[in-house]
Amino acid sequence: MSDFRDLPINQLQFYTTAPYACSYLSGQLARSQVATPSHKIDATIYSDLVGIGFRRSGVFTYRPSCDSCSACTPVRIDVEKFMPSRSQKRAVGRHANLVATMTDLKNSAEHYDLYLKYQSARHNGGGMDKDSKEQYRHFLLQSNVDTKLIEFRDANKVVAVSIIDQLEDGLSAVYTFFDTAEKSASYGTYSICWQLDLCKTLGLRYLYLGYWIEDSKKMSYKKRFRPLEALVQDRWIPLESL
Repeated sequence: MSDFRDLPINQLQFYTTAPYACSYLSGQLARSQVATPSHKIDATIYSDLVGIGFRRSGVFTYRPSCDSCSACTPVRIDVEKFMPSRSQKRAVGRHANLVATMTDLKNSAEHYDLYLKYQSARHNGGGMDKDSKEQYRHFLLQSNVDTKLIEFRDANKVVAVSIIDQLEDGLSAVYTFFDTAEKSASYGTYSICWQLDLCKTLGLRYLYLGYWIEDSKKMSYKKRFRPLEALVQDRWIPLESL
């Protein structure tokens, strides 16, 4: 038997989940196509899967497969063409004092506390604001691919945490949570700009931002990073051309 790291995508198995309530569009039902077995999806295979619209949540690799909706659009930033806006430049300057530390995935009481505060402020009532430590760990601290945790610290306080996957052609922004108490802060914008700089340092072409939904206010920030590319009918094209 060949090593699983040589296993091509066409030897994986895929199944579609039962319908469940959509997290982004009120009143909609969603379904996902799931790639299995999870332990055989290594960094190389996962890179190919992301290129055709998949994402991961913990060790769960999926892409939307809804019956009557195609609103979820995979998007990525072309690092070589990215031109920061004035507000994005201001965010970088405003938080230039932050100290970023990149580590392997680790459990931290400080991170978990920040995560719950973020969920309560940004996604109150969505269920994740009540996540147990075990649910948090399964969501963000389990991975079968090349994953790093980025901690952004201001003096002795953690103000933001980003989880990123390294792919063959880029980085995939898995999740970022941050301190929402400081209203003048732009930690979310800063973290994406930081990841774009990391792509340049590593010689990687793309930063994958997951899914964008035109009618979802929660995802509107992604369109501010230009030029943004979208995966449409198996082709990556400029989002502006849609």
